[in-house]
Amino acid sequence: RVQLTESGGGSVQAGGSLRLSCTLSGKTYSTYAMAWFRQTPGKRREAVAGIADDGSTSYADSVKGRFTISQDTAKNILYLQMDNLKPEDTAMYYCAADPFLGPLRIMTALRVLGVEDFESWGQGTQVTVSS
Repeated sequence: RVQLTESGGGSVQAGGSLRLSCTLSGKTYSTYAMAWFRQTPGKRREAVAGIADDGSTSYADSVKGRFTISQDTAKNILYLQMDNLKPEDTAMYYCAADPFLGPLRIMTALRVLGVEDFESWGQGTQVTVSS
């Protein structure tokens, strides 16, 4: 399985920005579907942004227009640019990767994707937004 390492979390005031990074190592396939999830205590881990192996992107309604997912395939890094952050964005953020998840599911079923849909997960990075 590919190994994922997140970085870039921290504390910021509402309206601020952060950029999360997720470095992939040990790739065994040429392409992966990838996503950013977030989770708060007692709640389900939810997908906030996904990028398919063809480059198509999808976002949860709660972050659309504020978050941008992108990747540097040459460096094997996934990014999540988060702008206009709100206190409700406070959560542990995880990146996830899977070599078999197709673009259709990323584009049409992001809100129902869960832990079982991705083969590899990072350890998470905390994002805290204060009002």
